[in-house]
Amino acid sequence: MRSGQVFLNSRLAGTLTEASRKMYVFQYDQEYFDDPAAPAVSLTLPKSKQEYRSAYLFPFFFNMLAEGVNKELQSRQLRIDKEDAFGLLLATTGSDTIGAVTVKPLKNDELTRNK
Repeated sequence: MRSGQVFLNSRLAGTLTEASRKMYVFQYDQEYFDDPAAPAVSLTLPKSKQEYRSAYLFPFFFNMLAEGVNKELQSRQLRIDKEDAFGLLLATTGSDTIGAVTVKPLKNDELTRNK
């Protein structure tokens, strides 16, 4: 199981977890949820106390990934299988993303790398 912390404008908004290759979970951080001024991470993940579950990586997070040649280069340089979307997400979206959202691996998790 791998997890990442989701930040919106450098503020912890929630946790994204890959429970298995066919089960992904997103849950808002309680402090973030309790702040009425804190916006939802995306329109497809409105603020809710309940956790969101999906059989595939949520499209909002999947769309943060590089495509085409850039994805190939990242995959090769980071030694992560190009089909491992969650691994690539944790390895490449911790800073300098196009939007205000970043995803950083939890310190106690190791990225599973394809050698």
